[in-house]
Amino acid sequence: MSENSTRNRLPIGIFHEHQDWFRPLFAELERRGLPYERIDARQHHYDPRQGQPAYSLVVNRMSPSAYLRGAGQGIFHTHNYLAHLERRGVPLVNGRMAYTVETSKALQLEILEELGLPYPRARVINHPAQALAAAEGLRYPVVVKPNIGGSGAGIVRFDDRVALQQAVETGQIDLGIDQTALVQEYIPARGGHITRVETLDRRYLYAINVYNTGQGFNLCPADICQTTDGVELSRGACPADAPKSGIRVEAATPPPAVIAAVERIVAASAIDVGGIEYIVDDRDGQILYYDINALSNFVADAPRVIGFDPHVRLVDYLESRANLRSVTV
Repeated sequence: MSENSTRNRLPIGIFHEHQDWFRPLFAELERRGLPYERIDARQHHYDPRQGQPAYSLVVNRMSPSAYLRGAGQGIFHTHNYLAHLERRGVPLVNGRMAYTVETSKALQLEILEELGLPYPRARVINHPAQALAAAEGLRYPVVVKPNIGGSGAGIVRFDDRVALQQAVETGQIDLGIDQTALVQEYIPARGGHITRVETLDRRYLYAINVYNTGQGFNLCPADICQTTDGVELSRGACPADAPKSGIRVEAATPPPAVIAAVERIVAASAIDVGGIEYIVDDRDGQILYYDINALSNFVADAPRVIGFDPHVRLVDYLESRANLRSVTV
């Protein structure tokens, strides 16, 4: 393909907030000579009267944890931008439905419930004063988990009702940026790890076990980042950050029934590329699904850990989805 024909194709738009996570994706796009444009979700605008789309495909890589990096405005803006692109008929990877699921742990529970899949028991609250009532009938310890989190942000464990009541009375419960949260049973993880299953094109891609950091919690390090005294723990939730955060990961092969369940979850969530996390309850051996992620950061050092580079397969998928039409220049 000539340089001119490459230049004349509509680019793939990569809509993202984090400036480092997607370097391997950009490198693979550049290696193939595919036209792409980085779209910065931190500062962005669009015109509702926009005519011809400027992209052959838009890949939504917006992170729900952006508010931790001073870019929370991008989270809600993304919902509107994706709706705009859908109305214009622009092909999307992880479109509006996927991002809605990504930014609502409450909605994730509804999806799991509708699919008949087990998950840690939880209630949804919209005010800290409701935490105690919501915890009635749940097994302690419980966690209070903001509806919009990402990277384990804001999740706090309470070992008993007294600790939860004290936090309520002293104003220590933060429901997050949309003032909605889950009160959910804490699950002790069998083997000290959770399993994250990555999917591409709504099908199984690979899985890894993620072990905790040895700081006293047996749930996924993506889910626990503070003690009940508000002491910040190593977050390191992103598998891509595992080497520098001390989290240990290893390749895993989930049972066929789990793979089938994961594929049902991503189909129901309209997630084109993402990760589903599950845990085995050490008390009874039950598999529990607890996190649906539309933002999937592939494991670091993937060829060594899982035997191949998932970014190559991701770009294969993007190239197949992109309508690389020529435009008049």
